[in-house]
Amino acid sequence: MRTYLVVIDETEEARSALHYAAIRALKLGRTVEILALIPPPEFVNWAGVEAAFEEEARLRAEALVAQAAGVLIEETGVKPKITVRNGDPAKIIREILGENPDIAGLMLGAAKSGPPGPLVTHFAGNDAGSLPCPIIIVPGGLSDEELEQLG
Repeated sequence: MRTYLVVIDETEEARSALHYAAIRALKLGRTVEILALIPPPEFVNWAGVEAAFEEEARLRAEALVAQAAGVLIEETGVKPKITVRNGDPAKIIREILGENPDIAGLMLGAAKSGPPGPLVTHFAGNDAGSLPCPIIIVPGGLSDEELEQLG
């Protein structure tokens, strides 16, 4: 089944991208994959402390994606696939896109004001033409109602 890949974090624009992905998935008979990214840890001298930081970041990411999935199911009935990975965000997204030919689009939310965000900047920049699927940038300033009208 064709899938929209949505990168989720704690921002409003990520929530908008997820909402729009669900609208499109319902309309077109597709599904949604929610990706939570855990950035690579900064170097810490003690391995035990570094492991504790990594575990805390993983638990936060898993809680974030579980909550987002719960809201998605409750609001739209779309049951998403959940993925949590750690490492360089752009590299992880490229790996997922390369591993899964069923991804119909990469949905990213752009900030309502100011710079659009690092992933939008990266994927809509120099490498945009080399991706195996379209990039769908969802403006963070649109309401749920406006997104539904566009869907």
